[in-house]
Amino acid sequence: MTQNSFSKLPTDGANSRQVAQVVNLLVDGKQNNLGSVTLTASSATSVVSDTKVGADSCVLLMATTANAASANAFVSSRGKNTFTITHSNTSATDKTFVYAVIG
Repeated sequence: MTQNSFSKLPTDGANSRQVAQVVNLLVDGKQNNLGSVTLTASSATSVVSDTKVGADSCVLLMATTANAASANAFVSSRGKNTFTITHSNTSATDKTFVYAVIG
């Protein structure tokens, strides 16, 4: 899994340049809510750890390989800092997805 590294504003206040940088990134569609995962081969489930995920999060998957597209994958559970993907049990090792976490 890969994580993007974006600036966060300090909780005790930020200067106008910091605020402008973060807002401009958001306007450009650069949100810190993306990751990637390669599904576990020869298994019907894959567990992903991500601190942005909660029990009520919406996790969107996008296949990036042909084997991923044919994996019949869906998010079967979500919890604090984790979600589980249920998928076809095949020996393919390149079932790779990018995902977005909303909420």
